[in-house]
Amino acid sequence: MSIQTIGVVGAGSMGSGIANLAAMKGFQVILRDIEDRFLDGALARMDQFMSKSVAKGKMTETEKQETRARIRTTTNLDDMKDADVVIEAVLEDLELKKQVFSQLDGIVPDHVILATNTSSMSITEIASATTRPDRVAGMHFFNPAQLMKLVEVVRGFNTSDETVEELKALSKLLSKEPVEVKKDSPGFIVNRIMIPQFIEAIKILEEGVATAEDIDKAVKLGLNYPMGPFTLQDFAGVDIGYHVMNYLKEELNDPHFAPPLLLKQLVKANRLGKKTGAGFYDYNKEEVKA
Repeated sequence: MSIQTIGVVGAGSMGSGIANLAAMKGFQVILRDIEDRFLDGALARMDQFMSKSVAKGKMTETEKQETRARIRTTTNLDDMKDADVVIEAVLEDLELKKQVFSQLDGIVPDHVILATNTSSMSITEIASATTRPDRVAGMHFFNPAQLMKLVEVVRGFNTSDETVEELKALSKLLSKEPVEVKKDSPGFIVNRIMIPQFIEAIKILEEGVATAEDIDKAVKLGLNYPMGPFTLQDFAGVDIGYHVMNYLKEELNDPHFAPPLLLKQLVKANRLGKKTGAGFYDYNKEEVKA
């Protein structure tokens, strides 16, 4: 498979990061979202990331401008007809994803791979919305996509070996390290391991065993993680973790994945992390939400 143009559907934090990464690696990119304001926000985030890279000497101003020139934005999903592979990065809403895949299935040529960046949801069910389930797979990047080395390449029930190998090869062209998830299991590898850690950390906080700050410090220094569980949840989005927990609980029929009460309260209070100014931590007052 020869890939020159990568389509990305969804210009949020993950979609913009994937688009930025692909353009930095020399691919032409078509980035689509439903409104220009979301696309403008994505371009602003890319500019901020690349400006920091220029300041650190990791890329030149010329490389930054060349990268930007390789990105075309659009609100028209039909423009994905020009892509050699499409990566979906819309909200973690299964019905929305199926709707997007059904539409893409009627737009792009039959040989084009349709990949989803979902962190936990069923590849098989998403693929069922298309007439090409053998060309549908998970391609789960981690945030920020420009920096994090891992990509989970996830098989659906009908995903072909060829599709998996092509996405693993594409991951390497993007300077990523792919791992193959051989079975379409909720949460794949990383979230299946990480989400129970989040739940236990929240329970320890609820029980008053330690503060959020000290739990984060203990995990960073004791387990050698780059971020503690509360800093990471605030960075990724408290609501994302909440929805993933509920999904895993239902799909695996396991109450141990149920979100703790404190997490529910944060979501109801719209304390969704850094994107709203507060989550487990208050980024306006620099206080801990205990």
